[in-house]
Amino acid sequence: MTQRIRPLRLALACALAAGLAACGPEPEHDATGEADAHAEQQSSSAGLPEGRIAAGEQLATSKGAATGQSCIDCHGVDGNAPIDPSYPKLGGQYADYLAHALQGYRNGDRENALMSSQARALSDQQIADLAAYFGSRPTELDNLAGVHDAD
Repeated sequence: MTQRIRPLRLALACALAAGLAACGPEPEHDATGEADAHAEQQSSSAGLPEGRIAAGEQLATSKGAATGQSCIDCHGVDGNAPIDPSYPKLGGQYADYLAHALQGYRNGDRENALMSSQARALSDQQIADLAAYFGSRPTELDNLAGVHDAD
């Protein structure tokens, strides 16, 4: 009886894998119908392109047109040294959370005089890049028990 169940489990696993693959995004195609190898990879959240850490680092140090300040001017080089205690630490945050917050500022779903104007001009790629960069930085966040996460 055990031998009859194994093929059934394998068939179910294969069907589930095929079903999940079918739910993924369709590859973009060029004029010849070939899948575009350069189509943007989608991240796991909010349909943003895959974030690039190096590009995010460059953006984090670039002065924004809206305020003349860069991300690191207010949040610190690794996102862990905000100039004001009310500003969040970004280093080590989940990239998906950071991307969601930046999208909210850009779209007007979140309001902050400085961040809303800074984020308004960001593209989806720039948001993904900034989120990837700050998400890759070491954390200085404390968990709810007050224990440092990096310990």
